[in-house]
Amino acid sequence: MKYSTALVTGATSGLGYAAASILAAEGCHQVIVTGRSLARAQETTAQLATETKTQVFTPLGLDLESPASVQAALEELVKRGRPIDFLLLNAGMIPGKARVITAAGVEASQAPLIGHHQLTVGLLRANLLSHEARIVIASAEPARGGVPMFSYTDVPAFAAKYYRGDQTAAVEALIRNGPNVKYVPNNAYADAKLIVAWWVAALARRLPSGMGVYAVSPGAATATNVSRQASLAVKYLFIPIANLIPGMNQTPKTAARRYLQASEFGTDISGQFFASAQGKFSGPIEAQRHPHLHDRASQEAAWQAVVKVSGVDLSNRHS
Repeated sequence: MKYSTALVTGATSGLGYAAASILAAEGCHQVIVTGRSLARAQETTAQLATETKTQVFTPLGLDLESPASVQAALEELVKRGRPIDFLLLNAGMIPGKARVITAAGVEASQAPLIGHHQLTVGLLRANLLSHEARIVIASAEPARGGVPMFSYTDVPAFAAKYYRGDQTAAVEALIRNGPNVKYVPNNAYADAKLIVAWWVAALARRLPSGMGVYAVSPGAATATNVSRQASLAVKYLFIPIANLIPGMNQTPKTAARRYLQASEFGTDISGQFFASAQGKFSGPIEAQRHPHLHDRASQEAAWQAVVKVSGVDLSNRHS
């Protein structure tokens, strides 16, 4: 599938940078490159243009931790008025040893989803996604479970214990790393990526006919900056071990191609989470069938929690 216009978040390095480069090589007419500052996005577009020998890159300042920055980016996109065919929500992070809460009161590894939600809903409201647009957002293997040193929260049990069964309140507590949540970096990351997968399923039910959205784990690609804030155990134990095992690591370009593969999926599988086979972190992606991923109550609770935290909902233009 050839896209006319693509937007890539987190495109100044790592997998986002690789994805932007591939999109240009495969004939995309315009690739909107976002960075936390316009200056950084401009530097990246110049670098990509030199490397790819194309002039298809356009910079856009976008700090997903700042609602004001996301709104300013949306206003700029409205001014440009060019519908987006492929929205790649790649930006993310592995949290560090110390808990970080953003100015908006969100745990740092959860913040990209809140910004991505605001961006996506804003584009939908402004009719700036084309009729057959594809949306891909980065998740990760820990969302399905079975990954050493990473554990996701059993949200129904957590809700039953602390929130009288209110799963929306439970997910909001995880997003804010609030009451009753003990901060464990790897578990916070697993929770963030699980909430992403649930959010995708809920968004798929709300998208206009013809559009599709997919959560995709790019898999292991340790030659990026994504683990710069990671715990010492991840940096000096998990990653080195993964690097030693054949088939457990891959180049950033190979990982980024997973995003593009998912962007070509049909709407019949919209809302699903795609990742490596169980026990793998590279190789072919496949739809994940684990029951907790497909629990509709959890999916809707995740959506409503993100709406509450962000203050933005598709059903209310004045929220």
